[in-house]
Amino acid sequence: MKKRALLIIMIFMAAAMCACSSKVRKETDMEAGNGSKQEIMTNDNAEIDMNVFAAGIKVEGVRNEAEADSKTDNTDSGPETANKNGDTQSDPAADIVDGGIEERCPTIYETTRDNVSYGEFIHDTYYSETCGMERGCSILLPADYSEDKKYPVLYLLHGIFGDEYSFSGDKNNKIREIITNMAADGIIGETILVCPNMYATSDPAQKPGFDSESVKPYDNFINDLINDLMPYIEEKYAVLTGRENTCLAGFSMGGRETIFITLSRPELFGYVCAISAAPGIVPTKDKFMAHEGQISESEMKFAEDATEPNVFILCCGTRDSVVGTYPKQYHELLEANGAAHIWYEITGADHDNNAIKSGLYNLLKQIAYDKSKTHER
Repeated sequence: MKKRALLIIMIFMAAAMCACSSKVRKETDMEAGNGSKQEIMTNDNAEIDMNVFAAGIKVEGVRNEAEADSKTDNTDSGPETANKNGDTQSDPAADIVDGGIEERCPTIYETTRDNVSYGEFIHDTYYSETCGMERGCSILLPADYSEDKKYPVLYLLHGIFGDEYSFSGDKNNKIREIITNMAADGIIGETILVCPNMYATSDPAQKPGFDSESVKPYDNFINDLINDLMPYIEEKYAVLTGRENTCLAGFSMGGRETIFITLSRPELFGYVCAISAAPGIVPTKDKFMAHEGQISESEMKFAEDATEPNVFILCCGTRDSVVGTYPKQYHELLEANGAAHIWYEITGADHDNNAIKSGLYNLLKQIAYDKSKTHER
């Protein structure tokens, strides 16, 4: 009996030690800034929804913990995040051009309105000299699109494992509503949205993955975008050309490439937003892979004689379970190297639609603010 009792005690002690070890690992992951879902991502037996990387975790019709956190968080994080009005604005359209960053896209712009006509995504293809093949893109045209008008254009880049359907296939991100409602209220001009396939490979058999060779086509997208896609869009569609009318935004891996493209060719884009940008612009190692880096930390800046974007935004959720604190590290490098930009965090947001909606809304709001200042002069 004594042996049996001793055996039972040892089993309970072992179980307790395992539970304690698991708790410590989770707490360590949280302290690293990688979010409450880190244990899911590091569990080899867990099934990972690749859409998380491509177009974010879907958050449908709720703000959940993020909204609660934003209401209870009284921390002053600096002038760049001083405006946290979000949905508390009585009339967001009246003072949207105040120049302040808002963590939440106001519901008035996310909502489908009965009195507004919304365009539908179409699919198009173009020949890429960079890749040596036909490639696809999804395009959102204004509902009343006309060749007799000219429209500004926004290129929106998906994350790893995504394609040109990643954003157009997810109605929870409210991209169509935000762009159209802000145009309907006269905040911005009607805008053409282009969602390309960012995996610019010349080998149809090559697939994305978490290794250096598999991510190189993402770094190659700068050539496809500038040399192939943009000329095609400008030739076929009624778009306004020039940097003042050309915007670039991206999420996750798309955010990473947005930053790299902007630093490399800043004269092409007047308005830029990198949302929840993935690591790999500079050499580093994250929980998924070792990144060789595209440039060194000292090169994380604009060239001395560069024409810099009018607006260059970086943002990320405070609970991002995929890219963690890497976007903030980009901000710190840009700041240390003297590269002008706007940085803000979205309280409580994960690698999700809340972050995407926030980044897109604030980019369009900053465009409106910048244009209003120009008209005042």
